[in-house]
Amino acid sequence: MIQEFEKYKLGNVADFIDYRGKTPPKTISGIPLVTAKIIKDNVIQKPTEFIEPDFYNQWMRRGIPKKGDVIITTEAPLGEVARIDTSERLAFAQRIIIVHGHDNALDNDYLFYKLQQSQMKNRLTTRSTGTTVTGIKSAELKQVMIEVPPLPVQRAIAATLSSLDARIAENRAINHHLEQMAQAIFKAWFVDFEPWGGVMPEDWHESILGDICNYNIERTPVAALSCETYISTENMSSNKAGFVSASSLPTIAQTTAFKCGDTLISNIRPYFKKIVYCNFEGGCSTDVLCFRPREPKFSVFIYSLLYSDKFFDYMVAGSKGTKMPRGDKQQILSYPATIPSNKALEEFVSLVSPLLEQADLLKSENIRLAESRDTLLPRLMSGELSVADLDAVK
Repeated sequence: MIQEFEKYKLGNVADFIDYRGKTPPKTISGIPLVTAKIIKDNVIQKPTEFIEPDFYNQWMRRGIPKKGDVIITTEAPLGEVARIDTSERLAFAQRIIIVHGHDNALDNDYLFYKLQQSQMKNRLTTRSTGTTVTGIKSAELKQVMIEVPPLPVQRAIAATLSSLDARIAENRAINHHLEQMAQAIFKAWFVDFEPWGGVMPEDWHESILGDICNYNIERTPVAALSCETYISTENMSSNKAGFVSASSLPTIAQTTAFKCGDTLISNIRPYFKKIVYCNFEGGCSTDVLCFRPREPKFSVFIYSLLYSDKFFDYMVAGSKGTKMPRGDKQQILSYPATIPSNKALEEFVSLVSPLLEQADLLKSENIRLAESRDTLLPRLMSGELSVADLDAVK
Protein backbone atom coordinates (compact mmCIF):
# COMPACT_ATOMS: atom_id res chain seq x y z
CA MET A 1 0.00 0.00 0.00
CA ILE A 2 1.41 3.37 -1.03
CA GLN A 3 1.75 5.80 1.86
CA GLU A 4 0.40 9.31 1.37
CA PHE A 5 2.88 12.10 2.11
CA GLU A 6 2.03 15.77 2.59
CA LYS A 7 3.08 18.09 -0.26
CA TYR A 8 4.64 21.50 0.26
CA LYS A 9 6.42 24.12 -1.76
CA LEU A 10 10.11 23.81 -0.99
CA GLY A 11 10.25 27.48 0.00
CA ASN A 12 7.67 26.86 2.73
CA VAL A 13 9.74 24.20 4.50
CA ALA A 14 13.31 25.40 3.93
CA ASP A 15 15.53 28.47 4.04
CA PHE A 16 17.76 29.45 1.11
CA ILE A 17 21.18 31.06 0.77
CA ASP A 18 21.60 32.12 -2.83
CA TYR A 19 25.06 32.57 -4.37
CA ARG A 20 23.93 32.16 -7.98
CA GLY A 21 25.15 35.35 -9.62
CA LYS A 22 28.46 36.14 -7.97
CA THR A 23 32.08 35.03 -8.25
CA PRO A 24 34.64 36.16 -5.65
CA PRO A 25 38.29 37.12 -6.25
CA LYS A 26 40.25 33.85 -6.13
CA THR A 27 43.60 33.06 -4.54
CA ILE A 28 45.94 30.05 -4.55
CA SER A 29 45.40 29.37 -0.84
CA GLY A 30 43.09 30.35 1.99
CA ILE A 31 39.47 29.32 2.54
CA PRO A 32 38.29 26.63 0.08
CA LEU A 33 35.91 27.89 -2.60
CA VAL A 34 33.10 25.53 -3.61
CA THR A 35 32.09 25.96 -7.24
CA ALA A 36 29.38 24.20 -9.23
CA LYS A 37 31.95 22.25 -11.25
CA ILE A 38 33.24 20.36 -8.19
CA ILE A 39 29.81 19.20 -7.00
CA LYS A 40 29.69 15.75 -8.59
CA ASP A 41 28.30 12.33 -7.71
CA ASN A 42 26.51 13.83 -4.69
CA VAL A 43 29.69 14.98 -2.96
CA ILE A 44 31.85 18.10 -2.90
CA GLN A 45 35.07 17.19 -4.70
CA LYS A 46 38.35 18.53 -3.36
CA PRO A 47 38.39 22.34 -3.92
CA THR A 48 41.24 23.71 -6.03
CA GLU A 49 40.35 27.40 -5.67
CA PHE A 50 40.34 29.62 -2.57
CA ILE A 51 39.54 33.09 -1.25
CA GLU A 52 41.40 35.28 1.22
CA PRO A 53 40.40 34.57 4.87
CA ASP A 54 40.05 38.29 5.55
CA PHE A 55 37.54 38.52 2.71
CA TYR A 56 35.35 35.67 3.99
CA ASN A 57 32.82 37.61 6.10
CA GLN A 58 32.39 40.25 3.42
CA TRP A 59 31.82 37.65 0.73
CA MET A 60 29.52 35.39 2.75
CA ARG A 61 27.24 38.17 3.95
CA ARG A 62 24.22 36.47 2.35
CA GLY A 63 24.47 33.75 4.98
CA ILE A 64 26.87 31.27 6.57
CA PRO A 65 26.07 27.62 5.71
CA LYS A 66 26.22 24.95 8.40
CA LYS A 67 27.38 21.36 8.44
CA GLY A 68 24.60 19.20 7.05
CA ASP A 69 23.12 21.87 4.78
CA VAL A 70 22.28 20.78 1.24
CA ILE A 71 23.86 22.32 -1.86
CA ILE A 72 22.08 22.51 -5.22
CA THR A 73 23.70 23.60 -8.47
CA THR A 74 21.38 25.87 -10.43
CA GLU A 75 23.01 25.56 -13.87
CA ALA A 76 25.98 24.06 -15.72
CA PRO A 77 25.00 21.54 -14.47
CA LEU A 78 21.47 21.87 -13.09
CA GLY A 79 20.40 19.80 -10.12
CA GLU A 80 23.63 18.33 -8.77
CA VAL A 81 23.36 17.97 -4.99
CA ALA A 82 25.71 17.45 -2.08
CA ARG A 83 25.84 17.86 1.69
CA ILE A 84 28.26 20.04 3.61
CA ASP A 85 30.15 17.50 5.72
CA THR A 86 32.48 19.80 7.62
CA SER A 87 32.26 22.54 10.24
CA GLU A 88 35.27 24.27 8.69
CA ARG A 89 34.65 27.48 6.79
CA LEU A 90 33.75 27.12 3.11
CA ALA A 91 33.12 29.87 0.57
CA PHE A 92 30.62 29.44 -2.26
CA ALA A 93 30.69 30.73 -5.81
CA GLN A 94 28.01 31.38 -8.40
CA ARG A 95 25.45 28.84 -9.67
CA ILE A 96 24.94 27.44 -6.15
CA ILE A 97 22.03 27.62 -3.72
CA ILE A 98 22.32 26.29 -0.17
CA VAL A 99 19.16 24.88 1.39
CA HIS A 100 18.47 24.27 5.09
CA GLY A 101 15.27 22.47 6.04
CA HIS A 102 13.15 23.98 8.78
CA ASP A 103 13.93 22.11 11.99
CA ASN A 104 10.28 21.25 12.65
CA ALA A 105 9.40 20.29 9.08
CA LEU A 106 12.20 19.05 6.82
CA ASP A 107 15.23 16.92 7.71
CA ASN A 108 18.34 17.92 5.76
CA ASP A 109 19.45 14.34 5.16
CA TYR A 110 16.00 13.44 3.82
CA LEU A 111 16.14 16.51 1.57
CA PHE A 112 19.57 15.46 0.27
CA TYR A 113 18.23 12.09 -0.88
CA LYS A 114 14.87 13.44 -2.03
CA LEU A 115 16.62 15.79 -4.45
CA GLN A 116 18.29 12.76 -6.05
CA GLN A 117 14.91 11.29 -6.95
CA SER A 118 14.22 11.49 -10.71
CA GLN A 119 10.79 12.97 -10.02
CA MET A 120 12.38 15.92 -8.18
CA LYS A 121 15.00 16.39 -10.90
CA ASN A 122 12.18 16.58 -13.45
CA ARG A 123 10.44 19.22 -11.37
CA LEU A 124 13.61 21.30 -11.35
CA THR A 125 13.97 20.95 -15.10
CA THR A 126 10.33 21.93 -15.65
CA ARG A 127 10.90 25.22 -13.84
CA SER A 128 14.25 25.95 -15.48
CA THR A 129 14.83 28.47 -18.25
CA GLY A 130 17.41 28.97 -20.97
CA THR A 131 18.29 27.41 -24.31
CA THR A 132 22.04 26.84 -24.60
CA VAL A 133 22.41 26.51 -20.80
CA THR A 134 19.37 25.75 -18.67
CA GLY A 135 19.17 27.06 -15.13
CA ILE A 136 16.72 27.69 -12.32
CA LYS A 137 16.21 30.86 -10.32
CA SER A 138 15.82 30.90 -6.56
CA ALA A 139 12.21 32.09 -6.82
CA GLU A 140 11.36 29.13 -9.06
CA LEU A 141 13.22 26.63 -6.87
CA LYS A 142 11.12 27.73 -3.92
CA GLN A 143 7.97 26.82 -5.88
CA VAL A 144 9.07 23.23 -6.51
CA MET A 145 6.76 20.79 -4.75
CA ILE A 146 8.22 18.22 -2.34
CA GLU A 147 6.55 15.24 -0.62
CA VAL A 148 7.21 15.39 3.11
CA PRO A 149 6.36 12.55 5.50
CA PRO A 150 6.45 13.05 9.30
CA LEU A 151 9.92 13.85 10.67
CA PRO A 152 10.48 10.40 12.23
CA VAL A 153 9.75 8.80 8.85
CA GLN A 154 12.06 11.27 7.08
CA ARG A 155 14.87 10.44 9.48
CA ALA A 156 14.30 6.70 9.15
CA ILE A 157 14.42 6.90 5.33
CA ALA A 158 17.56 9.04 5.42
CA ALA A 159 19.22 6.72 7.95
CA THR A 160 18.55 3.67 5.76
CA LEU A 161 20.09 5.29 2.68
CA SER A 162 22.92 6.87 4.67
CA SER A 163 23.93 3.49 6.09
CA LEU A 164 24.56 2.24 2.54
CA ASP A 165 26.54 5.36 1.67
CA ALA A 166 28.56 4.96 4.88
CA ARG A 167 29.55 1.41 3.89
CA ILE A 168 30.55 2.65 0.44
CA ALA A 169 32.66 5.40 2.00
CA GLU A 170 34.28 2.92 4.39
CA ASN A 171 35.18 0.62 1.49
CA ARG A 172 36.67 3.56 -0.39
CA ALA A 173 38.79 4.44 2.63
CA ILE A 174 40.04 0.84 2.88
CA ASN A 175 40.81 0.86 -0.84
CA HIS A 176 42.78 4.07 -0.50
CA HIS A 177 44.81 2.43 2.27
CA LEU A 178 45.42 -0.65 0.12
CA GLU A 179 46.57 1.54 -2.78
CA GLN A 180 48.91 3.46 -0.51
CA MET A 181 50.36 0.20 0.81
CA ALA A 182 51.04 -0.98 -2.73
CA GLN A 183 52.67 2.33 -3.61
CA ALA A 184 54.81 2.27 -0.47
CA ILE A 185 56.12 -1.18 -1.42
CA PHE A 186 56.81 -0.04 -5.00
CA LYS A 187 58.72 3.05 -3.84
CA ALA A 188 60.71 1.13 -1.23
CA TRP A 189 61.77 -1.51 -3.74
CA PHE A 190 62.17 0.29 -7.06
CA VAL A 191 62.93 3.89 -6.08
CA ASP A 192 64.76 3.71 -2.75
CA PHE A 193 66.04 0.09 -3.10
CA GLU A 194 65.54 -0.38 0.66
CA PRO A 195 65.78 -4.21 0.69
CA TRP A 196 69.15 -3.89 -1.06
CA GLY A 197 70.73 -1.29 1.22
CA GLY A 198 69.71 1.68 -0.92
CA VAL A 199 71.68 0.50 -3.98
CA MET A 200 70.19 -0.87 -7.20
CA PRO A 201 71.14 -4.56 -7.63
CA GLU A 202 73.61 -5.33 -10.40
CA ASP A 203 71.21 -7.60 -12.29
CA TRP A 204 68.66 -4.78 -12.64
CA HIS A 205 68.83 -2.10 -15.34
CA GLU A 206 67.57 1.38 -16.15
CA SER A 207 65.14 1.57 -19.05
CA ILE A 208 62.00 3.38 -20.22
CA LEU A 209 58.28 2.59 -20.08
CA GLY A 210 58.15 1.85 -23.81
CA ASP A 211 60.48 -1.12 -23.34
CA ILE A 212 57.94 -3.01 -21.22
CA CYS A 213 54.58 -1.93 -22.70
CA ASN A 214 52.81 -0.58 -25.78
CA TYR A 215 49.79 1.57 -26.42
CA ASN A 216 47.08 -0.89 -27.31
CA ILE A 217 45.43 -0.09 -30.64
CA GLU A 218 43.18 -3.16 -30.82
CA ARG A 219 39.56 -2.25 -31.59
CA THR A 220 36.27 -3.68 -30.37
CA PRO A 221 32.74 -3.13 -31.74
CA VAL A 222 30.75 -0.74 -29.55
CA ALA A 223 27.71 -2.98 -30.10
CA ALA A 224 29.52 -5.72 -28.16
CA LEU A 225 29.90 -3.50 -25.07
CA SER A 226 27.55 -2.78 -22.19
CA CYS A 227 27.44 0.30 -20.02
CA GLU A 228 29.41 -1.62 -17.38
CA THR A 229 32.24 -2.51 -19.78
CA TYR A 230 32.76 0.90 -21.40
CA ILE A 231 35.17 3.31 -19.72
CA SER A 232 35.39 7.02 -20.49
CA THR A 233 37.45 9.74 -18.85
CA GLU A 234 34.39 10.88 -16.87
CA ASN A 235 33.54 7.53 -15.28
CA MET A 236 37.00 6.12 -14.58
CA SER A 237 36.73 6.74 -10.85
CA SER A 238 33.11 7.54 -10.12
CA ASN A 239 32.33 8.43 -6.51
CA LYS A 240 28.83 7.14 -7.00
CA ALA A 241 29.78 3.47 -7.09
CA GLY A 242 33.44 3.70 -6.17
CA PHE A 243 34.48 2.05 -9.44
CA VAL A 244 33.58 2.25 -13.14
CA SER A 245 30.00 3.47 -13.36
CA ALA A 246 27.46 3.18 -16.16
CA SER A 247 28.05 5.49 -19.09
CA SER A 248 26.32 6.34 -22.32
CA LEU A 249 27.89 4.33 -25.09
CA PRO A 250 29.44 6.23 -28.01
CA THR A 251 27.73 6.30 -31.39
CA ILE A 252 30.85 5.23 -33.33
CA ALA A 253 31.14 1.68 -34.67
CA GLN A 254 34.36 0.73 -32.88
CA THR A 255 36.46 1.90 -29.98
CA THR A 256 39.73 0.94 -28.25
CA ALA A 257 39.64 -2.47 -26.57
CA PHE A 258 41.20 -3.41 -23.26
CA LYS A 259 41.64 -6.74 -21.51
CA CYS A 260 42.61 -8.07 -18.08
CA GLY A 261 46.03 -6.85 -17.00
CA ASP A 262 45.95 -3.62 -19.03
CA THR A 263 46.28 -0.23 -17.34
CA LEU A 264 44.07 2.68 -18.39
CA ILE A 265 44.91 6.34 -17.83
CA SER A 266 42.89 9.44 -18.72
CA ASN A 267 44.74 11.53 -21.27
CA ILE A 268 42.85 14.81 -21.14
CA ARG A 269 42.56 17.63 -18.66
CA PRO A 270 40.80 18.09 -16.29
CA TYR A 271 40.79 14.30 -15.92
CA PHE A 272 44.52 13.66 -15.56
CA LYS A 273 45.47 11.45 -12.60
CA LYS A 274 42.73 8.89 -13.20
CA ILE A 275 43.92 5.31 -13.49
CA VAL A 276 42.27 1.88 -13.68
CA TYR A 277 43.85 -1.59 -13.44
CA CYS A 278 41.68 -3.77 -15.67
CA ASN A 279 40.25 -6.96 -14.19
CA PHE A 280 37.72 -7.43 -17.00
CA GLU A 281 37.54 -6.92 -20.77
CA GLY A 282 35.84 -3.97 -22.42
CA GLY A 283 36.30 -0.81 -24.45
CA CYS A 284 37.41 2.75 -23.67
CA SER A 285 37.03 6.21 -25.17
CA THR A 286 39.64 7.87 -27.37
CA ASP A 287 40.77 10.09 -24.48
CA VAL A 288 41.83 7.05 -22.44
CA LEU A 289 45.28 5.56 -22.99
CA CYS A 290 45.48 1.77 -22.81
CA PHE A 291 48.89 0.42 -21.75
CA ARG A 292 49.40 -3.26 -22.56
CA PRO A 293 52.45 -5.05 -21.12
CA ARG A 294 54.79 -6.65 -23.65
CA GLU A 295 54.93 -9.59 -21.23
CA PRO A 296 52.17 -10.50 -18.71
CA LYS A 297 54.69 -10.55 -15.85
CA PHE A 298 54.95 -6.73 -16.05
CA SER A 299 51.21 -6.10 -15.65
CA VAL A 300 51.11 -5.24 -11.92
CA PHE A 301 54.51 -3.52 -12.14
CA ILE A 302 53.32 -1.17 -14.92
CA TYR A 303 50.16 -0.25 -13.01
CA SER A 304 52.24 0.52 -9.90
CA LEU A 305 54.74 2.55 -11.92
CA LEU A 306 52.02 4.65 -13.58
CA TYR A 307 50.04 5.12 -10.35
CA SER A 308 52.67 7.39 -8.80
CA ASP A 309 52.33 11.17 -8.57
CA LYS A 310 55.81 11.40 -10.08
CA PHE A 311 54.58 9.84 -13.31
CA PHE A 312 51.51 12.07 -13.54
CA ASP A 313 53.66 15.17 -12.93
CA TYR A 314 55.85 14.00 -15.80
CA MET A 315 52.79 13.46 -17.98
CA VAL A 316 51.30 16.87 -17.18
CA ALA A 317 54.62 18.66 -17.77
CA GLY A 318 54.84 17.19 -21.27
CA SER A 319 51.18 17.68 -22.22
CA LYS A 320 50.30 19.62 -25.34
CA GLY A 321 47.41 21.90 -26.20
CA THR A 322 45.84 24.95 -24.60
CA LYS A 323 42.08 24.50 -24.21
CA MET A 324 42.10 20.74 -23.50
CA PRO A 325 45.74 19.61 -23.05
CA ARG A 326 46.58 15.98 -23.77
CA GLY A 327 49.59 13.91 -22.83
CA ASP A 328 52.36 13.52 -25.40
CA LYS A 329 52.29 9.81 -26.26
CA GLN A 330 55.92 9.55 -27.32
CA GLN A 331 57.08 11.47 -24.26
CA ILE A 332 55.01 9.22 -21.99
CA LEU A 333 56.64 6.06 -23.36
CA SER A 334 60.02 7.64 -22.63
CA TYR A 335 59.26 7.77 -18.90
CA PRO A 336 62.23 6.29 -16.95
CA ALA A 337 61.67 2.83 -15.48
CA THR A 338 63.95 0.69 -13.33
CA ILE A 339 63.54 -2.89 -14.51
CA PRO A 340 64.14 -5.47 -11.76
CA SER A 341 65.28 -9.05 -12.06
CA ASN A 342 62.65 -11.71 -12.67
CA LYS A 343 63.04 -12.95 -9.10
CA ALA A 344 62.45 -9.50 -7.58
CA LEU A 345 59.55 -8.89 -9.96
CA GLU A 346 57.87 -12.16 -8.94
CA GLU A 347 58.29 -11.35 -5.24
CA PHE A 348 56.85 -7.85 -5.76
CA VAL A 349 53.83 -9.21 -7.65
CA SER A 350 53.24 -11.80 -4.90
CA LEU A 351 53.06 -8.98 -2.34
CA VAL A 352 50.99 -6.46 -4.32
CA SER A 353 48.55 -8.69 -6.23
CA PRO A 354 46.58 -9.66 -3.07
CA LEU A 355 46.17 -5.94 -2.27
CA LEU A 356 44.78 -5.24 -5.74
CA GLU A 357 42.51 -8.29 -5.56
CA GLN A 358 41.10 -7.16 -2.21
CA ALA A 359 40.53 -3.69 -3.65
CA ASP A 360 38.66 -5.20 -6.60
CA LEU A 361 36.38 -7.12 -4.24
CA LEU A 362 35.56 -3.94 -2.33
CA LYS A 363 34.93 -2.05 -5.56
CA SER A 364 32.52 -4.77 -6.67
CA GLU A 365 30.79 -4.63 -3.30
CA ASN A 366 30.42 -0.87 -3.68
CA ILE A 367 28.73 -1.33 -7.04
CA ARG A 368 26.20 -3.68 -5.41
CA LEU A 369 25.67 -1.32 -2.48
CA ALA A 370 25.13 1.63 -4.82
CA GLU A 371 22.66 -0.40 -6.87
CA SER A 372 20.74 -1.27 -3.69
CA ARG A 373 20.68 2.37 -2.63
CA ASP A 374 19.56 3.55 -6.06
CA THR A 375 16.81 0.92 -6.12
CA LEU A 376 15.53 1.74 -2.63
CA LEU A 377 15.65 5.52 -2.98
CA PRO A 378 12.70 6.06 -5.37
CA ARG A 379 10.57 3.43 -3.64
CA LEU A 380 11.11 4.92 -0.18
CA MET A 381 10.65 8.47 -1.43
CA SER A 382 7.40 7.66 -3.23
CA GLY A 383 5.93 5.85 -0.22
CA GLU A 384 5.73 2.58 -2.19
CA LEU A 385 8.05 1.03 0.39
CA SER A 386 8.39 1.87 4.08
CA VAL A 387 11.35 1.41 6.37
CA ALA A 388 9.14 -0.88 8.43
CA ASP A 389 8.83 -3.12 5.37
CA LEU A 390 12.61 -3.37 5.21
CA ASP A 391 12.84 -4.17 8.92
CA ALA A 392 10.27 -6.94 8.48
CA VAL A 393 12.35 -8.51 5.71
CA LYS A 394 15.41 -8.49 7.96
